[in-house]
Amino acid sequence: MKKSLFAKYFTVCISIIIVSIIFLGGMMLICASQYFQEEQYNTLKVNLQRATMAVEQNYISAVEDDNDQTHYTIDVASSLSIYNMLAGIIDADFFMTDTSGKTIMCTEDTLCQHTSPYTVPSEIRGMIDQKGIYKETGTFQGLYSSNHYTVGIPVQNDDVTIGYLFASSSSSNLQVFLKEIFNMFILSSGVVLFLAFVIIFLVTSQLVKPLKDMSYAAQQYGKGDFSPRISIERDDEIGQLAQTLNTMAYDLSLIENSRRSFTANVSHELKTPMTSIGGFIDGILDGTIPESQHKKYLRIVSDEVARLSRLVRSMLNLSKIEAGEMKLECKPFNALNVIAQTLFNFENAINEKNLEIRGLDVDDIWVEADEDLIHQVIYNLMDNAIKFVNQNGYIEFGFRNIASRTEITIRNSGEGLAPDEMNKVFDRFYKTDKSRGLDKNGVGLGLNIVKTIINLHDGDIVVRSKKGEYTEFSITLKTGKPPVKPRRSSDKEQQ
Repeated sequence: MKKSLFAKYFTVCISIIIVSIIFLGGMMLICASQYFQEEQYNTLKVNLQRATMAVEQNYISAVEDDNDQTHYTIDVASSLSIYNMLAGIIDADFFMTDTSGKTIMCTEDTLCQHTSPYTVPSEIRGMIDQKGIYKETGTFQGLYSSNHYTVGIPVQNDDVTIGYLFASSSSSNLQVFLKEIFNMFILSSGVVLFLAFVIIFLVTSQLVKPLKDMSYAAQQYGKGDFSPRISIERDDEIGQLAQTLNTMAYDLSLIENSRRSFTANVSHELKTPMTSIGGFIDGILDGTIPESQHKKYLRIVSDEVARLSRLVRSMLNLSKIEAGEMKLECKPFNALNVIAQTLFNFENAINEKNLEIRGLDVDDIWVEADEDLIHQVIYNLMDNAIKFVNQNGYIEFGFRNIASRTEITIRNSGEGLAPDEMNKVFDRFYKTDKSRGLDKNGVGLGLNIVKTIINLHDGDIVVRSKKGEYTEFSITLKTGKPPVKPRRSSDKEQQ
């Protein structure tokens, strides 16, 4: 079963919190246990020291025998009363042994389990003599049936050990203490876990919601519907991703609209000449068109075939440029030569409209670009200018150096363009209403090819127009360096 991102993120976060709580709980119980144990040892030790000090100062007497040996006697009744008082305060059992380990007094009310035949092992007494104290958590080597905390210290008189005093308390108090700590921990952990559950649920929902929106939008984009937009007002990575998807959707919608428009325009541009060609050929074949008119209509068919050829060639050029298959061969060349050559190609059209050519009385204009592609640019701009120039009008060229760039302008007199048309003239297959009457053979790709080639050269192209007066196209290219002319031998001799 597929697990959602929300479930994965929520499960991971809750799992981390639960594991952390368990770990912290375990560490807390261990630390609490050690703390309680040290407190118990310290309590037993402090009260043992108090008991031994009272006994050593008040209830021990020394007697010498006939052999000058000192014997110590303890006031058992008085000492036991002190032991009972302290034992009751700390809830422990006190018992005292002589140096041989036999119990001589005990605070247990019932039958004392410390008395004969039990004796404190010699290793315990030796540890007390060596370290001054003994600590143990256990059964005191089998004396008790359950674990006890036991502390033992020496009872001395004049730095002479006369016995050992022990205090033991049951470790069941630890279980009670840990149980209370555990119950408090469970309660607080439950509250924390509940709050964490709610907070993580809300945070995860807020985190995943934009991702769900983006997923839905991406699915719609995959189906060809680019209308959904992701509304996320955030400055983090998710917000940036949403903005990127919105931008991508906008670009894809433009591409899709362009593709549909391109397909529709290509279909239209192909359909019109193909219909004409098919109709005229069928008319010739079935005799509808008389034989005397065959040459006329075959000329129309030839023109339509040429139009189809131009359309296919233009589309292939655009495809090559956009696919990066057309490599630039940039080199310095004189743009005036290209312009002059192009003008010769349009000589008949210029003479038919009685056009005046202006602005060519200048020095050489050197640019650095692909000469063949720029020739196509100049040709398309000239073709466009001559189509729409008025009878007895003019075509004017302008040249200007701007830093390391050269600007070339081609202006033609005439009706000009409307403001809303200037933003569309570079679109594929776009034709103004006026051009549909004047430009019978064009396919609406010339200016689009011009713009594509100029962009390929990292240049700029701008259209300017004044309604009823002129239309001007301006292209900007990198300025080229003219070649250095070799010196003639006669010049060298004169030097």
